[in-house]
Amino acid sequence: MRVLVLGSLATELGAAARMVRARGGAVVQADTEEAAVAALRRDATFGLVFADLARDVAGLIAALRAERIGVPVVACAVAARADEAVAAVRAGAREFLPLPPDPDLIAALLAQASGDATAPIARDPAMLACLARAEQVAASDATVLITGESGTGKEILAHHIHRHSRRAAARLVALNCAAIPEALLESELFGHEKGAFSGALARRIGKFEAADGGTLLLDEIAELDIRLQAKLLRALQQREIDRVGGEAPVRVDVRVLAATNRDLRAEAAAGRFREDLLFRLDVISLRIPPLRERPADIPPLAAHFARRYAALNGMPERALAPAAVERLARHAWRGNVRELENTLHRAVLLAAGGTIEAEDIELGPPRPAERGAAPVSGAQPSGLAGLVGRRMDDVERDLILETLHRTEGNRTHAASMLGISIRALRNKLRDYTRQGLAVPPPASGVA
Repeated sequence: MRVLVLGSLATELGAAARMVRARGGAVVQADTEEAAVAALRRDATFGLVFADLARDVAGLIAALRAERIGVPVVACAVAARADEAVAAVRAGAREFLPLPPDPDLIAALLAQASGDATAPIARDPAMLACLARAEQVAASDATVLITGESGTGKEILAHHIHRHSRRAAARLVALNCAAIPEALLESELFGHEKGAFSGALARRIGKFEAADGGTLLLDEIAELDIRLQAKLLRALQQREIDRVGGEAPVRVDVRVLAATNRDLRAEAAAGRFREDLLFRLDVISLRIPPLRERPADIPPLAAHFARRYAALNGMPERALAPAAVERLARHAWRGNVRELENTLHRAVLLAAGGTIEAEDIELGPPRPAERGAAPVSGAQPSGLAGLVGRRMDDVERDLILETLHRTEGNRTHAASMLGISIRALRNKLRDYTRQGLAVPPPASGVA
């Protein structure tokens, strides 16, 4: 993860930069808004911008929007007034980071921006078979389509493929197609030339060129606009891209991995996804099984998250009591590994004894199928049939939280996708928090 810091490292912002470096991130510092924009034009691999509120954060965000640069900005300040933080968020800041920085919040921001690139943890035969197939095809340059429900670990598997490929020494550049507004996405992918549109003050390199020689992960590929799908198809076929406003194609050497939680064949049949692009992407297909189909992975994953969040919160490491493991094993995990991670984070904070007990495990409301004694099958209901028997409030809650995950916490974009106001979305999330539900960290608002 590369982080651009706008402001002086001699202030508390420097402490945030040191925490980023301690977690393996690279930090580049800029003194002025102009220098920050210039750095972001040159290098499309930055994942975050930490901007001191003493600088013109609103002006920086406006400049990035004008040049169609979609890097999220985190506004930072020491004991900032509430109105300053709100103004920065309204201007477009993804998040507000109070200074001095909290290590847990820094870790959450980095994880949200880059995805957890740790090695997969697998004990179940179903997941081991998926990893074996991934490692078998990793050495090739073939495109790989990674499918699976939300929260199963598609980005982690992409990093695993990259680490086992011939391109491991080069970069893996990731782009979440659902997290970038449509107006910015073409420039994010392909870059643009000076004067290509109003506000394009200089050439900007896109993700394809940033990944040259390495791997490009296109997450949530089903969200890509149909017009951009045609440009992506040409890039895959010809190994060259056209910058916005460019006069000549640019050759690129990139291995593309794509990920989605949708059925792309159904999307193609409905006219929302190009069938020729699907065939180009689906040279190798890897399906990550949902957590309910890989129960042997639950204990090692739970132990991993318990250790991780104990360390992050400066708390003693606690083992999971057998009754706690049994409680975890009985749950259906509609949010998959992401839900398990959130559950263990809560359990680490709630546990008071020497072990994490069953009563420390707080789980969400069960699905209708869980209330009976019948085991959960590998197949998942599809369409309206999967909603029958569920309360409207539960369906609405799951839709809102899933949309937030898919937009990487961008609440403005999530509200737009849901067709509701940002205020209505914030009110819903506030209600969920009061109910004790796990809500993704705020990313486009202060809550």
